[in-house]
Amino acid sequence: MQRKVIIAGGGTGGHIFPAIAIANALKKIQPDIDILFVGAAGKMEMEKVPQAGYPIKGLEIAGFNRSNIFKNILLPFKIWKSLRQAKNILDTFQPDAVVGVGGYASFPMLRRAQKNGIPTLIQEQNSFAGKTNKILGKKAAKICVAYDGMDKFFPADKIVFTGNPVRNNITQSAVSREDALQHFGLNNHKQTIFAVGGSLGAKSINEALQPLLETIVQKDLQLIWQTGKPYYEIAKAAAAPYASHIKVHEFINVMDMAYKAADVVLSRAGALAIAELCVVKKPVIFVPYPFAAEDHQTSNAMNLVNKKAGLIIKNDEVGAQLSGVLFSLLQNRALMEQLEKNIGELGNPNADMIIAKEVINIFR
Repeated sequence: MQRKVIIAGGGTGGHIFPAIAIANALKKIQPDIDILFVGAAGKMEMEKVPQAGYPIKGLEIAGFNRSNIFKNILLPFKIWKSLRQAKNILDTFQPDAVVGVGGYASFPMLRRAQKNGIPTLIQEQNSFAGKTNKILGKKAAKICVAYDGMDKFFPADKIVFTGNPVRNNITQSAVSREDALQHFGLNNHKQTIFAVGGSLGAKSINEALQPLLETIVQKDLQLIWQTGKPYYEIAKAAAAPYASHIKVHEFINVMDMAYKAADVVLSRAGALAIAELCVVKKPVIFVPYPFAAEDHQTSNAMNLVNKKAGLIIKNDEVGAQLSGVLFSLLQNRALMEQLEKNIGELGNPNADMIIAKEVINIFR
């Protein structure tokens, strides 16, 4: 009998790419499985999921707007409408299980599935669970987590420690450091920094790096700088005099090469970024985005910092502190090796397969 699974959620790459990794793992275990994604209409999953070869339906749903409360006037109507849409999707597709990966569409799909008696699984990516997942967790069959101590948010008997799924092109990359540096036009014999602030870039990281470009070159270091679209032209102009040492990119598709080339990574602390950094085993300086829901990026980063698996600079202090922290780390081989060892022990390149097996185990 052909089994059917709905995977719901999205909004950012941090939700979408793990979701696709879970879908691919399900296909490996049961090649004939029928998988339908459900996302938020107009969000990036509506483009990225079909590119990965899966069908997707969009719900008319949005999140709570914290910056402009007047934009939330229509939110109750959108939630009501999305729950009706979710019911129609469930009635038509009739899944054996529904998986929530976070994001706007996750709540209405899992809420309606639970009401209909369909088993649900939550893939909680962060170390601080969001409000909706805490609500959904009470009736979920399983909750797959990536951090310890999650029993303060969820029933302990439902928790499975799996880690966060990482894209195959990173977990299975065979590229060498030399090939990676050559790809970016950099020197094999120089220390390399990789700065990445997510797909849209990170304003604080970009603004803190710009005054350091001359010092980076003077110290004979190299920088791979993913700026995001909003800052790209400014960064490209600032780095133009240092083209041999500073490589500026709006977006990098070959993340496995960027990680492989790096001696040190400067990064936000989203769940996907941390999962990748654990797998590639790189010393990292985290600059958490402080306005994420429940400030979960700071919680994510501190979970590693407390295990001596990363360093942290607060978002509003990165301009003042980045120079000292970054250059001191690059000169401290013992600390780099300690961070590399400790972060590597937290990675799980098989998280996607473990989660996929948990999904199959809850089929009705």
